[in-house]
Amino acid sequence: MHKYWGLFLACILLSSCGEDKTSTTNLDKLAEVPKVVIPKHTKKYGFNLSEFDVVEDTIRRGDIFGNLMTRNKVDYPKIYELTQKFKDTFDVRRIRVGNPYTILRSKDTSQVAQIFIYENDPINYTIVDFRDSVLAYKGRKEVKLVQREASGVIPQGGSLSDVIVKQNIDYLMVNELSGIYAWTIDFFKLDAGDKFRIIFDEKYINDSIYAGAGSIKAAYFEHKGEPFYAFSYHNDSLDIQEYYDNESNNLRRTFLRAPLKFGRLSSRYNLKRKIRYYGYKVRPHKGTDYAAPIGTPILATADGMVTESTRRGGNGKYVKIRHNGTYSTQYLHMKAQNVKKGQYVKQGDVIGWIGMTGNTGGPHVCYRFWRNERQVDPLREKLPAAEPLAEALRPAFYEYMNPIKTQLDCIEFQEEPSEKLLTLNP
Repeated sequence: MHKYWGLFLACILLSSCGEDKTSTTNLDKLAEVPKVVIPKHTKKYGFNLSEFDVVEDTIRRGDIFGNLMTRNKVDYPKIYELTQKFKDTFDVRRIRVGNPYTILRSKDTSQVAQIFIYENDPINYTIVDFRDSVLAYKGRKEVKLVQREASGVIPQGGSLSDVIVKQNIDYLMVNELSGIYAWTIDFFKLDAGDKFRIIFDEKYINDSIYAGAGSIKAAYFEHKGEPFYAFSYHNDSLDIQEYYDNESNNLRRTFLRAPLKFGRLSSRYNLKRKIRYYGYKVRPHKGTDYAAPIGTPILATADGMVTESTRRGGNGKYVKIRHNGTYSTQYLHMKAQNVKKGQYVKQGDVIGWIGMTGNTGGPHVCYRFWRNERQVDPLREKLPAAEPLAEALRPAFYEYMNPIKTQLDCIEFQEEPSEKLLTLNP
C-alpha cells in the first residue's frame, strides 16, 4: 500500500485546484492562520464551535487541498479516502480562489483538523468530517425570503439594466424579466416610456446578510403602450412552474424571439436590400442579424435536433437545427460551436458563441428561419403558443392571481427626475 502514497501525494499536489497550476507552495513558509475566538455555545454549520479551535480563512492563489490538510495534521490515508469515496460530493481539485473555509481543530495539544467546511457560495457549503471514518456531505444555510416590490420607466437613451441597477436591484432581475417575456417582448427594441412593475423575493442569511435575488412572483411590463402581465404559477397537471398572463394564457412560446439574451438587432430580413458595394443591385438578406461582443452565448430558440454543425464558405462556423416537420433554424458566423450533429438540444441551450467567421464585417449572429423549407422573417411569424392553463385549473389560478394583480397594480412607477425639475429657479 505504501508504494501508492508517493504517487497519490503527487496527484493531490499537482491536480488540486488553486486556479494557478504554475504556483507552488512551500509548506514550511506558509503563514500561520490566526485562530478565531468563539463565544461559548456558538453554533454554526451544525457544530458547537466552542468545542474546537476554529480557523477561518479563504482559498488563496496557489492553495492546494492536500497541502491545507497535511498542514493541519490530517493523515494521507484519510485524504486519499476522501478523494476516492466522495469525489462526487467534494472534488478537491475544484476549490476556488476567494471562497471561504473553516477548519475545526481538536483543542488538545495535537491540534488535528477534525472538520473542514468549504463554502461553495454564500448559501451552500460542504462539510468534510475527518473524525473516525471520513464523511463528506453538503449543507445549506438557513435563508429568509423577503418580498420586495420595484418599478421603473425606461428613460430616453436609457435601458432596462440602467433602471434596475440604479435602484440597487440585483442585476439578475434583468435576465429574469427578459426570460419571462422572451416570447412576447423584443428586449432589443425597448422604447423610452416603457414601464415595469415586479414583485420578487430577496434572500437573506441571519436576517441581514444579502444572498441574492430569488424568482419573480409577478410582473407587469408595458411596451409600446400595451400591458403584459406575468404570474408565476404551478401547473399541477404538468407538475411545472410557469408564467401565465391575467387571462391564464401561457407566456411561453415554441420559439424565443431572438437567439441572444442581450445584443442589438443590426439587420432585419429584407428581400429587397440593396448594397452600395454591389452597385446597388438587389442582394436579398434572408437572415436576421444580432450584433454582440465576441464570445456572447448563442441560444437555441426552440427544442430540436442538430442537423449541421460545421464550417462552410461565407457562413463561417454555423449550427442548423430541425425543430419539427415545419420549422428549422440556422445560426451563422460563430466563433465556435458547442453542439454536434445528431445532438438533441432544448430551448435556451448554449449552442455556440458570437464570432466573425465567414463573410462578416463585425461580430454578430445571422439567424435564419425556415418554415416548410422556405426562409421567412422570424419577427413576422405568428408562432404557436404553449398550451394555456387547463379549464379545470383556471378557477384556482384566478383565486391565486387576483390579489397579487391588485398588489402589482398599486405599485407606483419610479421615474428618474428630469433635468428641468432639477434646475433651480432664479
